[in-house]
Amino acid sequence: MSAPDKQLSAEQSAEVAETIREEIARRRISRQTLAEQARLSLSTLEKVLGGRRPFTLATMVRLEQALGVSLRKMQAVASAPAVAANGDIAPDSLGAYSRRAVAWLDGGTYLTLRPSFGEKDAIFAYYTRFTWDEASSALQFHEGERLDAIFSQWGEVAVPNQSGFIYLVTNRHGQHRLITISRPTRLGEMYGVLATLLAGRGSNLTPIAAPIALVPLVNIPDATVGRISPGAANYAVYREHMRRTTEEQFAVFVTG
Repeated sequence: MSAPDKQLSAEQSAEVAETIREEIARRRISRQTLAEQARLSLSTLEKVLGGRRPFTLATMVRLEQALGVSLRKMQAVASAPAVAANGDIAPDSLGAYSRRAVAWLDGGTYLTLRPSFGEKDAIFAYYTRFTWDEASSALQFHEGERLDAIFSQWGEVAVPNQSGFIYLVTNRHGQHRLITISRPTRLGEMYGVLATLLAGRGSNLTPIAAPIALVPLVNIPDATVGRISPGAANYAVYREHMRRTTEEQFAVFVTG
């Protein structure tokens, strides 16, 4: 294999793909636009970002030129020996939980519900998936099927014993988003608070908090995602979960 065609490992490709997705979201450009600027087919870009094809040096060079950032720095970081993890025990900063203790979350997919930030009385629905990450020795979450896909979040999961709550933490270059949810109910549902930033016009961002519910998909076999307006299928069921979050005091919102 020639140098320009040298392929990155799966771990290296995943690290580079994450950086590219962050750049796409930060610049608010489409994947089609990036593919055109990098002189790549959209199919190729989708495959490398989705982990279905490894990055090659030639592809990285084209993307570096289009984005104006060095992706080979990411490759060097990914090539470095991983910091020894504590086997199946998460770091102290995440609650030092064992993999066995969170096995009920590992591999699970939840329907995630929160109020729509753009349409009054509507509910925003998407999926959240939980998987154990061997490299970091911790549970990770990834959002999917979001209507605003470029704002999809992923990050670490903290499960401390002291508070009895679960924390989904996104940290991108120091910018945080936090979801605080209860331990599961008898039916496996989790309720709590989302604290994030609301994107306004241009680069304007405003802190915002909202109730949120994570419901096992098995509880709603015909679940629908996207912006669910009053009268739509599943709206009444979704609204009931939003009601439970506050009326049963899984979360409390205080105004001055």
